[in-house]
Amino acid sequence: MGRVSKEQAQENRRRIVDTASRLFREQGTAGVSVADLMKAAGLTHGGFYKHFDSKEALVDEATARAFDGVGTDDRPGADSDTDEDAAKDARRAFVENYLSPEHRDDMAGGCPTAGLATDMARGATGSAARHTYAEGVREFARRMADDDDDGLVRLSTMVGALILARAVNGDPLSDALLAAARAEASA
Repeated sequence: MGRVSKEQAQENRRRIVDTASRLFREQGTAGVSVADLMKAAGLTHGGFYKHFDSKEALVDEATARAFDGVGTDDRPGADSDTDEDAAKDARRAFVENYLSPEHRDDMAGGCPTAGLATDMARGATGSAARHTYAEGVREFARRMADDDDDGLVRLSTMVGALILARAVNGDPLSDALLAAARAEASA
């Protein structure tokens, strides 16, 4: 088999990182083997180490990619020139979407703050992934802030409710958690 072009190698690496970003949010980093990841990316297992020194290096990059995929324009307060009422409306709409059954059910494409929380808690404290994660959480809180608070309580309510709603999905408690958090975080 011939060598792949530089462009194809870059595309393969991008595909691996994108696939890992989704699978890690859906299944956790420990739940995804290199072999399964490469199969999901449509590549051979042996090619992994041409792109990454270790799975941990991929976790670092996939975490960054997950937060890169969360655009700032889709979060409340993205436009600093908006008036207070418009900012409240944008925040309320964001909370409604974030704490929806659709978002709860889309773990792979959902929020990296909720999707990667337990992996980051179990990972090395000095890892690049944990640093990237912390920066993503700070930005999320900043986007949820208003003139009266720093957004940390609203963020904690939303992310905690989403994690719990996912954990009990299929039980009526799941929808109740989402509804209670929507009411609290929208206030």
